[in-house]
Amino acid sequence: MVKPIVVLTRTWTKTVEKVLAQKFDARLNPHDRILSEDEIIDLCQGATVLCPAAVDTINASLISRLPKEIKLIATLSAGTQHIDLSAANNQGIQVSNTPHVVSEDTADLAMGLILAVCRRMVELDTTVRSGKWQGFKVDDPLSGLRVWGKTIGIIGLGNIGKAVAHRARAFHMPILYHNRSRDHESEVNFNASYCADLDELLATSDIVSIHCPLSRDTQDLIDHRALKTMKSSSILINTSRGGVINEDALIRALDEGTISGAGLDVYENEPNVRQEFRKLNNVILSPHVGTATSETRNDMGFRVVENIETFFATGTPKDLVSP
Repeated sequence: MVKPIVVLTRTWTKTVEKVLAQKFDARLNPHDRILSEDEIIDLCQGATVLCPAAVDTINASLISRLPKEIKLIATLSAGTQHIDLSAANNQGIQVSNTPHVVSEDTADLAMGLILAVCRRMVELDTTVRSGKWQGFKVDDPLSGLRVWGKTIGIIGLGNIGKAVAHRARAFHMPILYHNRSRDHESEVNFNASYCADLDELLATSDIVSIHCPLSRDTQDLIDHRALKTMKSSSILINTSRGGVINEDALIRALDEGTISGAGLDVYENEPNVRQEFRKLNNVILSPHVGTATSETRNDMGFRVVENIETFFATGTPKDLVSP
């Protein structure tokens, strides 16, 4: 029996790659480098499924050049901002993603960044390692900001936003949220308050955590004006997509003390991180690792396998994304 051909643009976990090789004729990328459009097109010759990751740009140009045999783009990501869904639909190509399995670990990282920024964890570690620690002081110059009891504003109360809200409840944090629509169930579950006006959330929150997708509506959502609306003592956390924040505005706000600090896991032009960020002491920089646990990366891969198998069995993947 001839196995269908599946193309991977990046190296996945060995556990998942082994399963893919057993079930399909898997074309892998053992060097784990970003492939050019021409290289992806060449790999897709005779294939039925293309499996990109969030860092791959699957735009209209690439989609228009895909061989007609490609019928499914099964992305290893919850987000699909890197895929032109309309172009895929016009080509008769279905798209699937990996929702739900990424939520808990991404929420863990968001809470980790909140703690790290507020309690200055990186600076504390550096102080001890450098031998500059002078011992206990009551009025300690290394004192940070309290986390428990602070008001958190969550922008985007989807699966990850809800997982963050669940963790925030353990810290006795009042929860505000801004969403495209009101979520009455979450208001009950998390005792959360809905802010139809984003400015209300920004002005009231001590901690703002971003969990919305990147779209035309959310590009540069946090700009100069939005940052000036926030408290000078507040911190900003982003584990969603870099483009939601205007980086020029954030760099200026951090440098001038418009806000107290920030924790970033995503950036506008990854993997390039602005030098201005690297020079600031009030921002913690993480290399887009929200889903980077061995368990979640395996779970994401297995979800892709499940989508592919369901597609071949029924004609539609389990996690079909509408254009």
